[in-house]
Amino acid sequence: MLNPVRRIITSTPLVATPALAADVGAQTGITSVGPAIFLFTIAGALLLTLIFRSAANHVARFITGKIGQFRIRAALAKRSPDVMHDFLIPGAYGGLARIDHAILTAGGILCIQSKHCNGIVFGGADEAQWTNVDGVRRQRFLNPAIQNEGRRRALEKIVPDVPVENLVIFTGSVEFTSAPPKNVIHVSQLESFVAKHVFGPSKIEDWQAVWLTVNSAVLRDAAARKDFAAQINFG
Repeated sequence: MLNPVRRIITSTPLVATPALAADVGAQTGITSVGPAIFLFTIAGALLLTLIFRSAANHVARFITGKIGQFRIRAALAKRSPDVMHDFLIPGAYGGLARIDHAILTAGGILCIQSKHCNGIVFGGADEAQWTNVDGVRRQRFLNPAIQNEGRRRALEKIVPDVPVENLVIFTGSVEFTSAPPKNVIHVSQLESFVAKHVFGPSKIEDWQAVWLTVNSAVLRDAAARKDFAAQINFG
Protein backbone atom coordinates (compact mmCIF):
# COMPACT_ATOMS: atom_id res chain seq x y z
CA MET A 1 0.00 0.00 0.00
CA LEU A 2 1.38 3.44 -0.99
CA ASN A 3 2.21 6.05 1.57
CA PRO A 4 -0.40 8.93 1.44
CA VAL A 5 2.31 11.56 1.51
CA ARG A 6 4.08 10.00 -1.45
CA ARG A 7 0.78 9.87 -3.38
CA ILE A 8 0.26 13.64 -2.90
CA ILE A 9 3.79 14.44 -4.13
CA THR A 10 3.49 12.36 -7.30
CA SER A 11 0.15 13.94 -8.21
CA THR A 12 1.40 17.52 -7.96
CA PRO A 13 2.91 17.77 -11.51
CA LEU A 14 -0.39 16.67 -13.00
CA VAL A 15 -2.12 19.63 -11.39
CA ALA A 16 0.55 22.18 -12.50
CA THR A 17 0.75 21.05 -16.15
CA PRO A 18 -2.57 22.63 -17.36
CA ALA A 19 -1.60 25.97 -15.79
CA LEU A 20 1.73 25.84 -17.62
CA ALA A 21 0.00 25.10 -20.92
CA ALA A 22 -2.35 28.04 -20.37
CA ASP A 23 0.61 30.37 -19.81
CA VAL A 24 2.27 29.23 -23.04
CA GLY A 25 -0.90 29.84 -25.02
CA ALA A 26 -1.29 33.30 -23.55
CA GLN A 27 2.27 34.25 -24.54
CA THR A 28 1.70 33.08 -28.13
CA GLY A 29 -1.40 35.26 -28.44
CA ILE A 30 0.41 38.38 -27.27
CA THR A 31 3.47 37.99 -29.50
CA SER A 32 1.27 37.58 -32.63
CA VAL A 33 0.34 41.31 -32.36
CA GLY A 34 3.93 42.26 -33.22
CA PRO A 35 3.70 41.93 -37.04
CA ALA A 36 0.45 43.93 -37.10
CA ILE A 37 2.04 46.78 -35.14
CA PHE A 38 5.01 46.71 -37.51
CA LEU A 39 2.74 46.94 -40.58
CA PHE A 40 0.74 49.81 -39.06
CA THR A 41 4.01 51.62 -38.29
CA ILE A 42 5.23 51.24 -41.89
CA ALA A 43 1.85 52.40 -43.27
CA GLY A 44 1.86 55.42 -40.98
CA ALA A 45 5.39 56.33 -42.02
CA LEU A 46 4.48 56.10 -45.70
CA LEU A 47 1.40 58.27 -45.16
CA LEU A 48 3.43 60.92 -43.34
CA THR A 49 6.02 60.83 -46.13
CA LEU A 50 3.34 61.43 -48.77
CA ILE A 51 1.79 64.26 -46.75
CA PHE A 52 5.18 65.87 -46.17
CA ARG A 53 6.14 65.52 -49.84
CA SER A 54 2.86 67.09 -50.98
CA ALA A 55 3.30 69.99 -48.55
CA ALA A 56 6.93 70.44 -49.58
CA ASN A 57 5.98 70.51 -53.27
CA HIS A 58 3.26 73.09 -52.55
CA VAL A 59 5.70 75.30 -50.66
CA ALA A 60 8.31 74.93 -53.42
CA ARG A 61 5.79 75.95 -56.11
CA PHE A 62 4.75 78.95 -54.01
CA ILE A 63 8.33 80.12 -53.48
CA THR A 64 9.41 79.63 -57.11
CA GLY A 65 6.24 81.40 -58.24
CA LYS A 66 7.13 84.41 -56.06
CA ILE A 67 10.66 84.39 -57.47
CA GLY A 68 9.20 84.40 -60.98
CA GLN A 69 7.05 87.43 -60.16
CA PHE A 70 10.09 89.23 -58.76
CA ARG A 71 12.01 88.53 -61.97
CA ILE A 72 9.18 89.98 -64.06
CA ARG A 73 8.98 93.14 -61.97
CA ALA A 74 12.75 93.60 -62.01
CA ALA A 75 12.97 93.15 -65.79
CA LEU A 76 10.11 95.58 -66.46
CA ALA A 77 11.59 98.19 -64.12
CA LYS A 78 14.78 98.16 -66.20
CA ARG A 79 12.87 98.96 -69.38
CA SER A 80 10.50 101.72 -68.22
CA PRO A 81 9.61 103.76 -65.14
CA ASP A 82 5.94 103.51 -66.08
CA VAL A 83 4.90 100.07 -64.85
CA MET A 84 1.90 98.83 -62.87
CA HIS A 85 1.25 95.46 -61.27
CA ASP A 86 -1.86 93.60 -60.15
CA PHE A 87 -4.53 96.22 -60.70
CA LEU A 88 -8.23 96.29 -61.54
CA ILE A 89 -9.95 98.21 -64.32
CA PRO A 90 -13.47 98.08 -65.79
CA GLY A 91 -13.84 95.11 -68.11
CA ALA A 92 -14.21 95.55 -71.85
CA TYR A 93 -17.67 93.94 -71.79
CA GLY A 94 -18.79 94.66 -68.23
CA GLY A 95 -17.54 93.42 -64.93
CA LEU A 96 -13.93 93.91 -63.90
CA ALA A 97 -10.58 92.90 -65.37
CA ARG A 98 -7.43 92.23 -63.34
CA ILE A 99 -4.18 93.06 -65.11
CA ASP A 100 -1.09 91.21 -63.87
CA HIS A 101 1.39 93.74 -65.27
CA ALA A 102 1.35 96.67 -67.69
CA ILE A 103 4.27 98.66 -69.05
CA LEU A 104 4.32 101.84 -71.05
CA THR A 105 7.03 101.99 -73.72
CA ALA A 106 7.85 104.51 -76.42
CA GLY A 107 5.46 102.82 -78.85
CA GLY A 108 2.56 101.56 -76.77
CA ILE A 109 1.44 99.49 -73.80
CA LEU A 110 2.14 95.83 -73.13
CA CYS A 111 -0.68 94.12 -71.24
CA ILE A 112 0.99 91.17 -69.52
CA GLN A 113 -0.32 87.99 -67.97
CA SER A 114 2.09 85.84 -65.97
CA LYS A 115 1.82 82.08 -65.60
CA HIS A 116 3.99 79.88 -63.38
CA CYS A 117 4.60 76.31 -64.53
CA ASN A 118 7.20 73.58 -64.25
CA GLY A 119 7.46 70.60 -66.57
CA ILE A 120 5.98 70.38 -70.05
CA VAL A 121 3.19 72.47 -71.57
CA PHE A 122 1.01 71.25 -74.45
CA GLY A 123 -1.21 73.64 -76.36
CA GLY A 124 -1.69 75.47 -79.63
CA ALA A 125 -2.44 79.13 -80.27
CA ASP A 126 -6.10 78.44 -81.10
CA GLU A 127 -6.79 75.82 -78.43
CA ALA A 128 -9.07 76.97 -75.62
CA GLN A 129 -7.17 74.96 -73.00
CA TRP A 130 -3.55 74.00 -72.51
CA THR A 131 -2.13 71.14 -70.44
CA ASN A 132 0.78 71.14 -68.01
CA VAL A 133 2.47 67.87 -67.04
CA ASP A 134 4.94 68.05 -64.16
CA GLY A 135 6.00 64.56 -63.13
CA VAL A 136 2.82 62.78 -62.04
CA ARG A 137 0.96 66.08 -61.69
CA ARG A 138 -1.25 66.95 -64.65
CA GLN A 139 -3.53 69.98 -64.94
CA ARG A 140 -5.45 71.81 -67.64
CA PHE A 141 -5.75 75.59 -67.74
CA LEU A 142 -7.22 78.24 -69.99
CA ASN A 143 -5.09 79.31 -72.92
CA PRO A 144 -3.40 82.34 -71.30
CA ALA A 145 -3.07 84.23 -74.59
CA ILE A 146 -6.82 83.99 -75.19
CA GLN A 147 -7.56 84.77 -71.55
CA ASN A 148 -5.33 87.85 -71.61
CA GLU A 149 -6.94 89.14 -74.80
CA GLY A 150 -9.99 90.22 -72.80
CA ARG A 151 -7.72 92.15 -70.45
CA ARG A 152 -5.90 93.76 -73.35
CA ARG A 153 -9.20 94.97 -74.76
CA ALA A 154 -10.16 96.40 -71.37
CA LEU A 155 -6.97 98.48 -71.40
CA GLU A 156 -7.51 99.46 -75.03
CA LYS A 157 -10.97 100.71 -74.18
CA ILE A 158 -9.45 103.18 -71.70
CA VAL A 159 -6.94 104.54 -74.24
CA PRO A 160 -8.46 103.68 -77.64
CA ASP A 161 -5.87 105.57 -79.68
CA VAL A 162 -2.90 103.79 -78.10
CA PRO A 163 -1.45 100.48 -79.37
CA VAL A 164 -2.02 97.91 -76.61
CA GLU A 165 -0.62 94.44 -77.13
CA ASN A 166 -1.05 91.08 -75.46
CA LEU A 167 1.97 89.38 -73.85
CA VAL A 168 2.09 86.17 -71.78
CA ILE A 169 5.13 85.43 -69.64
CA PHE A 170 5.84 81.97 -68.22
CA THR A 171 8.02 81.55 -65.15
CA GLY A 172 9.48 78.32 -63.82
CA SER A 173 11.31 75.45 -65.50
CA VAL A 174 8.86 75.02 -68.36
CA GLU A 175 9.23 73.47 -71.80
CA PHE A 176 6.81 73.58 -74.73
CA THR A 177 6.23 70.58 -76.96
CA SER A 178 5.97 72.93 -79.95
CA ALA A 179 6.93 76.53 -80.59
CA PRO A 180 4.57 78.79 -78.58
CA PRO A 181 2.88 81.82 -80.17
CA LYS A 182 5.15 84.85 -80.66
CA ASN A 183 3.47 86.68 -77.79
CA VAL A 184 4.15 83.84 -75.31
CA ILE A 185 7.65 83.94 -73.84
CA HIS A 186 9.70 82.84 -70.84
CA VAL A 187 10.70 85.39 -68.22
CA SER A 188 14.34 85.02 -69.29
CA GLN A 189 13.39 86.57 -72.64
CA LEU A 190 11.45 89.51 -71.23
CA GLU A 191 14.07 92.27 -71.30
CA SER A 192 15.11 91.61 -74.89
CA PHE A 193 11.47 91.21 -75.97
CA VAL A 194 10.50 94.63 -74.62
CA ALA A 195 13.63 96.25 -76.07
CA LYS A 196 13.04 94.87 -79.57
CA HIS A 197 9.24 94.90 -79.72
CA VAL A 198 7.75 97.18 -82.36
CA PHE A 199 4.20 98.44 -81.98
CA GLY A 200 1.92 99.50 -84.76
CA PRO A 201 1.75 103.15 -85.87
CA SER A 202 0.29 105.73 -83.53
CA LYS A 203 -0.13 109.50 -83.40
CA ILE A 204 0.42 109.83 -79.68
CA GLU A 205 2.52 112.83 -78.69
CA ASP A 206 2.03 112.92 -74.93
CA TRP A 207 2.73 109.46 -73.54
CA GLN A 208 2.63 110.65 -69.96
CA ALA A 209 -0.95 111.83 -70.48
CA VAL A 210 -1.72 108.31 -71.72
CA TRP A 211 -0.29 106.77 -68.56
CA LEU A 212 -2.16 109.21 -66.35
CA THR A 213 -5.39 108.21 -68.11
CA VAL A 214 -4.71 104.54 -67.37
CA ASN A 215 -3.86 105.34 -63.74
CA SER A 216 -7.06 107.30 -63.30
CA ALA A 217 -9.11 104.32 -64.48
CA VAL A 218 -7.61 101.92 -61.93
CA LEU A 219 -10.04 100.78 -59.22
CA ARG A 220 -8.13 100.81 -55.94
CA ASP A 221 -10.88 100.56 -53.32
CA ALA A 222 -11.53 97.46 -51.25
CA ALA A 223 -15.06 97.18 -52.64
CA ALA A 224 -13.69 96.66 -56.14
CA ARG A 225 -11.50 93.81 -54.92
CA LYS A 226 -14.48 92.27 -53.20
CA ASP A 227 -16.59 92.57 -56.33
CA PHE A 228 -13.83 91.00 -58.41
CA ALA A 229 -13.52 88.06 -56.01
CA ALA A 230 -17.29 87.54 -56.25
CA GLN A 231 -17.01 87.69 -60.05
CA ILE A 232 -14.30 85.01 -60.05
CA ASN A 233 -16.23 82.74 -57.68
CA PHE A 234 -19.39 83.11 -59.74
CA GLY A 235 -17.50 82.25 -62.92
